[in-house]
Amino acid sequence: MAEVGFIDSSIVGVILAAGYGTRFEGRSHKLLANFRGMPMIGHSILALRASGIKKRALVVGNLDFSDLLQGDETVLHNPAPLAGLSTSLAIARDWAVDERAEAMVVGLGDQPLIGPGAWRRIALAKGAPIMVATYQGKRRNPVKLSREVFDLLPESGDEGARALYHSYPDLVGEIECEGEPIDIDTVEELDEWNL
Repeated sequence: MAEVGFIDSSIVGVILAAGYGTRFEGRSHKLLANFRGMPMIGHSILALRASGIKKRALVVGNLDFSDLLQGDETVLHNPAPLAGLSTSLAIARDWAVDERAEAMVVGLGDQPLIGPGAWRRIALAKGAPIMVATYQGKRRNPVKLSREVFDLLPESGDEGARALYHSYPDLVGEIECEGEPIDIDTVEELDEWNL
C-alpha cells in the first residue's frame, strides 16, 4: 500500500487492540494469527499507515506488536482491557487530547479487510461530530469522533462509540466506504476469510 499525502495532524488515528480475543481458540492470539501472509493486526496497521493520517496510535493490552511498527506509531497501554472496550477508547481519547487533536478516527485490529481508503475517507469526512463508515448501508468502522463529543464517550462497559449512536442520533453522520468490514473473532472465521 503506497502512502498518500498526509492528512492535517489535527486528526489522529487509533487502532484498538487490547482485547483478549477469548472466542478465538487458536494457538496464538487472534491478532497475531496468520492472515494472508502476515499477523492479522498487520493489515490494520498498514491500512492506517497508508491512509495519510500522520499521528497514529495503537491501544494494546498484554501483546507486543513492536515488530510490526516503524517507530512512528505511539503505543498506548491499557492496564485493564477486561473492563471493556470503553477503557481502550478512553485511553485513545486522552492521548488525542494530549496531542491537541480536533478529531480522532478509531478502528479495530481484527478487521483486516478495511483498507486505507476507508480510513482516509472517514478522516476527511465532514457534516457531523460523529462520522461513521458504512458498507452497503451498514454502520461499521472506522468512526471519526470530533473533539466536541469526547466527553460523551462511555467510561465503562464493552461498547465504544456505538453507544453514542442511539443516545445522540442527531450528532451522527454516515459516509459509504469501500472494503469488507468483517471482524474475525473465531478460528472458523479466520479460515473462512483467509483465502
